[in-house]
Amino acid sequence: MKNLVLILIIPLFFLVGCSGGNGGKNEKNVYAIIPAPLSLSEMPGKFIFREKSTIVLSPLNESTRLSADFLASMVKNATGYELQVKEGSKAPNGSVLMAVDISVKNPEGYTLTVSKGKIVVKAGSPVGMFYAVQTIRQLMPPEVEKPFSGQAVTLSVPCCEIKDEPRFVYRGMHLDVGRHMFPVETIKRYIDLLAMHKFNYFHWHLTEDQGWRIEIKKYPRLTEVGAFRKETIVGHAGKKPQVFDGKPYGGFYTQDEVREIVKYAASKFITVIPEIEMPGHSLAALASYPELSCTGGPFEVGTKWGIFEDVYCAGKEETFKFLEDVLTEVMELFPSKYIHIGGDECPKTRWKKCPLCQKRIKQEGLKDENELQSYFIRRIEKFLVSKGRKLIGWDEILEGGLAPEATVMSWRGVAGGIEAAKQNHDVIMTPTRYFYLDYYQTEPDNEPLAIGGYLPLETVYSFDPRFEELTEEQHKHILGVQGNVWTEYIPTPEHLEYMACPRMFAISEVGWTPVSKKDFEDFLARFNVQRARYDAMNLNYFKGEYRNTRARKQ
Repeated sequence: MKNLVLILIIPLFFLVGCSGGNGGKNEKNVYAIIPAPLSLSEMPGKFIFREKSTIVLSPLNESTRLSADFLASMVKNATGYELQVKEGSKAPNGSVLMAVDISVKNPEGYTLTVSKGKIVVKAGSPVGMFYAVQTIRQLMPPEVEKPFSGQAVTLSVPCCEIKDEPRFVYRGMHLDVGRHMFPVETIKRYIDLLAMHKFNYFHWHLTEDQGWRIEIKKYPRLTEVGAFRKETIVGHAGKKPQVFDGKPYGGFYTQDEVREIVKYAASKFITVIPEIEMPGHSLAALASYPELSCTGGPFEVGTKWGIFEDVYCAGKEETFKFLEDVLTEVMELFPSKYIHIGGDECPKTRWKKCPLCQKRIKQEGLKDENELQSYFIRRIEKFLVSKGRKLIGWDEILEGGLAPEATVMSWRGVAGGIEAAKQNHDVIMTPTRYFYLDYYQTEPDNEPLAIGGYLPLETVYSFDPRFEELTEEQHKHILGVQGNVWTEYIPTPEHLEYMACPRMFAISEVGWTPVSKKDFEDFLARFNVQRARYDAMNLNYFKGEYRNTRARKQ
């Protein structure tokens, strides 16, 4: 309890002894940016948006216009002002100049100079320009997040000079909609949070044993049958006896809804990576098309959590035809260069007894079922590469040999990622003990049911994807980091926000900020300042103990 009290008084500490006004010293709390920038120099005074303020773009095109429109919409939201957007290279007083500048070498980098007279952004590309706008957003008062009430807010930005760029090229968040799915508007709000904190990838886990969530026109039974389960287990899956709610559950995203979400994410410079699970976690697909299994079924969509022995048959050509057809429609919907195929937790029980799988092992000169999985993944990768895409899989795809150009998501710790990097494969670090946001954030006694584990904010923040086992050249294969939100025990949008926030904010700083600039106590102070913003957004974030109390008791 003492630690919680300390957390809550930090913002008050920063407010004491600070003076405002255009000419005075800025309040320390106004510089509470998450993720922390590469460098920040504070200056006295503040820029104030006026009714006649303008946004000047260089150049003005579809991509740069996204940043201008975002900023203009925020100003309008708080003040009612309709800011004019025009093209130019010079900005008069009272305006915002945003320019793509070749002097900024990192395409995601930017410089931001705020003076009393103007705001000047120089960016390596339209992406960097957008990130500069997100920084401006966090420098604005929290009221900017509230709908316009008819009474204008004095909208100011504290004077400063910022130079910024990300540490890693991949900064992702995942969301499982197979176990529990969420409305389109919830997905958009999730993307909004990612954008605010400079994530650039949204990994959308669309298929599972418990539900197939994406419309595939060539195979309508995937959504007619596979998108719905007859009931759902109540309480923890490990609890005996198992109890079920007796209520049908399901749904799916139409292709038009998928397009809508992909377009929305792109407007925030976020790439959506779809995940279609294979060879395991495929029970919903097999319930729809049992002929794709080793046994022929019948099957039903999963009603409880865990791992199921029935998986796609690796010995049937029909399996690969089906998956290639599915992936063809998926690729038409998702322009992402990455396609995630899962590859995790695939039992080999059925393959060991299946005559067709055993025949495939013999014909292909494979050693065992692990190499059969590798064969499976390699075939899928070859197909994706032929379409100009790249395969991502969980670290189990290392078993039996890695597909030639595959990217590995290392979730069972960091060992798989280290091994993949040593083999010169790209890696995204997403280890369970640091980045699985379905774990408890504090002691579970008074918390909503979770899968288990203990993952406080401090532990999330502490992760650093640098490993002494890797050379500098091998470290270049560590593309970045990703937080994962599995939803067995997350049934509602409110619960989703509660489990993801503020831990996703810590992940944003792990992926963006140089390790030399990272400091948990400083992060906590900035977060406590930004809590007023999250409150204005009606964000249902966790408000308990953020420090690792177990570690402190040891």
